[in-house]
Amino acid sequence: MAAPGTQSEVRAGAESGSLTAMYRRMLLIRGFEDLVQTLFLRGEVYGTTHLYSGQEAVAVGFASALHDGDRAACTYRGHGHALAMGADPEGLLAEMLGRATGINGGRAGSMNVVDPDHGLVGCYGIVGGSIAAATGVALALKDSGSLAVAYFGDGATNQAYFFECLNFAKVLQLPAVFVCENNGYGEYTPMEAVTAGPIVARAEAMGIPARQIDGMDVAAVREAALEVTEGVRGGDGPWFVEARTYRFVGHSRSDPGAYRPEGELERWKERDPLLVARRRLHAEGGLTDAELEDVAAGVERELAEVEQAALAAPFPEPGPVSEFKD
Repeated sequence: MAAPGTQSEVRAGAESGSLTAMYRRMLLIRGFEDLVQTLFLRGEVYGTTHLYSGQEAVAVGFASALHDGDRAACTYRGHGHALAMGADPEGLLAEMLGRATGINGGRAGSMNVVDPDHGLVGCYGIVGGSIAAATGVALALKDSGSLAVAYFGDGATNQAYFFECLNFAKVLQLPAVFVCENNGYGEYTPMEAVTAGPIVARAEAMGIPARQIDGMDVAAVREAALEVTEGVRGGDGPWFVEARTYRFVGHSRSDPGAYRPEGELERWKERDPLLVARRRLHAEGGLTDAELEDVAAGVERELAEVEQAALAAPFPEPGPVSEFKD
């Protein structure tokens, strides 16, 4: 397990909007994804993986604005969201490794994690599935003072889920926030090649308030999230947010990203969420390079302990044989 108090302290800091705590959480997500990739290449992680590297500011910034009763649904690229919501890194890594100590007993794997204790109603492998799940949760939460967040990619805005659920949410004035993480690609296809018109205009056409934000700046994401969630809690009905972001890795483990135009990845890395946060911490928080390195070193130590414990955990016992098995 993580060092005593570490996760609770970070969670409390993120909820209060501490930029240092949010920076640490983003470092944790980036390091966790690097670790998952390393273990996958060693044959320790089964199935496929979809890493969140580069998009950390969206999950962390929005999670910092959520309350205890709120819920979130995300995509198969969900490790970052789980950690942003407060999931235990050791339990999450053990889940990736198929171990009994995993969040879901080692049976969910990378793409289908559920963590109700931290408000995560699920990660969904079907494109747009998170939109439907969060809309249903928002219906259950109506008039409760809590809300549901749906995270999805730009490719999901061309799915029927998107149009049907946003329409349903607006008609019933549900407490839902629809967050499109527009990383520019639907798997390997540039958004502009398959998507007509501005994405925010699709929500606006239904009378849903919508805005586009900088998804590479965690402080900007938090500021927008606080405004949006306050409106939803106040009875404004659903809101739509398009966060412009970028993934620094391929779509999945087998994708080298060769379809990217030359220089595009390098240009986006100049606005790496970690670098943007570090600059803010220098300018606004007065933190020195040495202090920031101490934060990073603490994350490295935590992940080393997480890796050791998760790899040492047992595999689950075989489940009951189905009565329908031949």
